[in-house]
Amino acid sequence: MRGENEMMGIESENYGEHDNNDNNVEEEMKRLPPWQKQFTIRGIIASIIIGVMYSVIVTKLNLTTGLVPNLNVSAALLAFVFLKSWTNLVHKAGFVTTPFTRQENTIVQTCAVACYSIAYGGGFGSYLLGLNKKTYEQAGVDTEGNVPGSTKEPGLGWMTAFLFVSTFVGLLALVPLRKVMIIDYKLSYPTGTATAVLINRFHTPKGDKIAKQQVHGFMKYFSVSFLWGFFQWFYTGGNHCGFNQFPTFGLKAWKNTFFFDFSMTYVGAGMICSHLVNLSLLFGAVLSWGIMWPLIGDLKGKWFASSLPESSMKSLNGYKVFISIALILGDGLYNFIKTLLFTVKNIHDRLKDKNLRVGSSENQKLALSPDELQRNEVFMRERIPYWIAFVGYIFFAAISVTVVPLMFPQLKWYYVVATYIFAPSLCFCNAYGAGLTDMNMAFNYGKVALFVLSAISGKDSGVVAGLVACGLIKSMVSISSDLMHDFKTSHLTLTSPRSMLLSQAIGTAIGCVVAPLTFFLFYKAFDLGNPEGEYKAPYAIIYRNMAILGVEGFSALPQHCLQLCYAFFGFAVVANLVRDRAPEKIGQWVPLPMAMAVPFLVGANFAIDMCVGSLTVFLWHKVNSAEANVMVPAVASGLICGDGLWILPSSILALAKIQPPMCMTFNAGEL
Repeated sequence: MRGENEMMGIESENYGEHDNNDNNVEEEMKRLPPWQKQFTIRGIIASIIIGVMYSVIVTKLNLTTGLVPNLNVSAALLAFVFLKSWTNLVHKAGFVTTPFTRQENTIVQTCAVACYSIAYGGGFGSYLLGLNKKTYEQAGVDTEGNVPGSTKEPGLGWMTAFLFVSTFVGLLALVPLRKVMIIDYKLSYPTGTATAVLINRFHTPKGDKIAKQQVHGFMKYFSVSFLWGFFQWFYTGGNHCGFNQFPTFGLKAWKNTFFFDFSMTYVGAGMICSHLVNLSLLFGAVLSWGIMWPLIGDLKGKWFASSLPESSMKSLNGYKVFISIALILGDGLYNFIKTLLFTVKNIHDRLKDKNLRVGSSENQKLALSPDELQRNEVFMRERIPYWIAFVGYIFFAAISVTVVPLMFPQLKWYYVVATYIFAPSLCFCNAYGAGLTDMNMAFNYGKVALFVLSAISGKDSGVVAGLVACGLIKSMVSISSDLMHDFKTSHLTLTSPRSMLLSQAIGTAIGCVVAPLTFFLFYKAFDLGNPEGEYKAPYAIIYRNMAILGVEGFSALPQHCLQLCYAFFGFAVVANLVRDRAPEKIGQWVPLPMAMAVPFLVGANFAIDMCVGSLTVFLWHKVNSAEANVMVPAVASGLICGDGLWILPSSILALAKIQPPMCMTFNAGEL
């Protein structure tokens, strides 16, 4: 998974192994188009359509729970569906068109993913939204670090400009190291490998047959999900109305957020995510909303004043937020240190091994298979000049150093300069670790910057400086890692690295425009950041309180919250240690702390949806495992995309002030 929730990536065991039986590399090289012709107008159109659709879906996920599954494989499938359908229609109309190749499929997938990644990683549900007035008020206007004036209301202009100046730097940070990472170190980049293997299989006679089956399943469940969203809308004409408030387990459980809300988006996401992620979510929901919050709520007047509003950080809401932060930080810090140590050890071992084998490069080449040699040849044939990367990095960094302090005077220009000096080394560490583990630690690097800048910028500037610095570091570190995943995909699909870099840049540029527009569609149509509403935007309040914690220290915590935070921070570290030290015995049953943390703040209903998705996959494998292996990604993608696409017409209806005609609600019966 991308960003904050990297553990939620798709289970790629069905795609992760190389399968070259249907893919003759030598024959493919003979008909390989030049890199300029790997771009097509139809491909750019497909990228924009898929990127916009997924931006809407990701923004919804981002603003409801903050959990976004890895959609790379789904994007590759949609790219194949779109372009295969287009070429078939053109042929049936009697026209001749350019053949649809795996290279074009790869470029469209890369461009679309780069576009929707901005919607998630751009901070619309976390560090940027944490700057607005509503989040400032929720964090507590009476606190020392949350000073008046430390806000910036969302604006289409400044958000778009900030994305442009902060994202393109990351594209160039690691370009000179692409050969080292992909060919010399042979890093696996599991997400990039899974996507490449899937695309390669699509473009074979056997794969084309399977793809038709997947396309049929995708369209069927896309239609069902979209129509279900349309049907539900008629019953939501008021607060707490509709099927999404159905008291599945009774009204008392419903009051504590335990109900199935018929969200096809989260059922589909549960089908993509591993069983462990979904069960961890459910465990966190039971522990928090089933046990802890009712018990702490009963201590009103003892642990916190009964006169405090529920939204205050000194009341029950403070425990929800800060215990979530403790779990996230414990899990993030452990994995950050583990990945960093693993990376350093791996590099040291490689350097040591290289010193022992000086002069053996020719023997190493002979040890490679012919297919691998030919892939390496294609990958290195069209070089990206180093001077372009160096000059481009300095150019974009200079723009950012000039523009960002003008947007946010609290973040001094010399802090931005320091950020861009240290960023390339952070980008390398993250990209190397992601190549080994598939874990993108960008948000953890961002949190380090958040705490450091919040602490050293002082009370008046700390919150804003920390949030903005978090965004700068996170953007660079994440995008450079994503680009290495794309380079791995290009290596395995014989796609030009120049094409991949350009498609990533085009997708990023599209995303810098589409993501703010998508966010403002939600911002104008729905009540974002309302703790009682559908779009709670949980990470906005979490990130702002992290910044306040950096400024104030532990004085920001409500009574007895520090002890609970210590306990859950320790639990996160111990849980990860057990998972790593005893994976075969009990480690596989230990919950994931990062997944546990989300329902602490947003409720249990979405965790139940995810578990329904997991249960569906489990039963499907019991009935017909071969069919499930092929169809689960397609069906899950259809459910997510259909329900996500319904957001567009529902948003337009909300903007037009057209309310649903009915309200279906539930009350206790008379005894």
